[in-house]
Amino acid sequence: MSGMSARRSQVNIEEAASLLAYLRGRQLIGSHESPRLQILHGGVSNRTVLVERESGQAWVLKQALSKLRVPVDWFSAPQRIHRDAAGLRCLAGLMPDNVPRFIAEDHDQHILIMSAIPQPHDNWKQALLRGETVKAEARQFGSLLAKIHGAVDTRPALRQQFADRRYFEELRLEPYYSYTASQVPAARHFLRRLIADTHERQLALTHGDYSPKNILRYAGRLILLDHEVMHFGDPAFDIGFSLAHFLGKALHLPQHRSAMLAMARATWRAYRDALADERLAALNGFAVRHTLACCLARAAGRSPLEYLSEAERERFLQLALMLIDADAADLEELFDRYESGLDRA
Repeated sequence: MSGMSARRSQVNIEEAASLLAYLRGRQLIGSHESPRLQILHGGVSNRTVLVERESGQAWVLKQALSKLRVPVDWFSAPQRIHRDAAGLRCLAGLMPDNVPRFIAEDHDQHILIMSAIPQPHDNWKQALLRGETVKAEARQFGSLLAKIHGAVDTRPALRQQFADRRYFEELRLEPYYSYTASQVPAARHFLRRLIADTHERQLALTHGDYSPKNILRYAGRLILLDHEVMHFGDPAFDIGFSLAHFLGKALHLPQHRSAMLAMARATWRAYRDALADERLAALNGFAVRHTLACCLARAAGRSPLEYLSEAERERFLQLALMLIDADAADLEELFDRYESGLDRA
């Protein structure tokens, strides 16, 4: 598929006639076959469509957008879908039961095709927002992240394969940290210093989008999606990015506050228990900083947590600013201080 002419007009996979013509033209389906097509909503950076064939075979097609679907302008090169494909193939070798199966990619149309996860499954973020907190899932979440971060130990070629960090810059450091620094003067120095430190820290394979939003629950397993920001960099970013989601939900769902914070603690402890002591020593302080930075970003960055009201975003922001000043020594202390802050508010 990668050798097709770049001069061919661009397909929009969300348009049924266009997608059917594309699939038939690539001989991915029969010339008279009409599979069921369903647009999958929820992501901001890709068009995503489920294709269900009469044979029972089902695929998910993703096509990267150059302008992301958020209220403020946010652009990224659509070639990042091929980093997503490379990440999917990489993780298939590390955790084959926890990722979809790679089917194909198209370098001209910037399309990735992968197997669909069978029903019944659900999205972990939505389950958490319903108050469904299962500590075993949090522990699995933390353990899988530790496995990603340790991948280069046994597969050193990954360091070079994922050395290019342009998509991490476009989709994380600029919209999350730099933009937030421009919007929150009280956090400007903290965020700019963290950006500089993150540039310097090239320690491990880093997912860059490790979030409950990108997790499906299926047959007792967590299935990880969306790898377009994968790079060799600072693994503490993944820790902060993932934990900020639990902290946001603890604020948003006061009736599930303790359970949601227990999920954050279980994630961190499972991750920590899978690490060698020397690696943990290099992470702890940076994990605290990235957690707070991601809280700031999900309150005031280009991609705020959509389920938080304006009042909740302001509260989330103020809690993060307070905790920056508190200077927690490690994540356990951060969780305790955050919980105390919620209780006082």
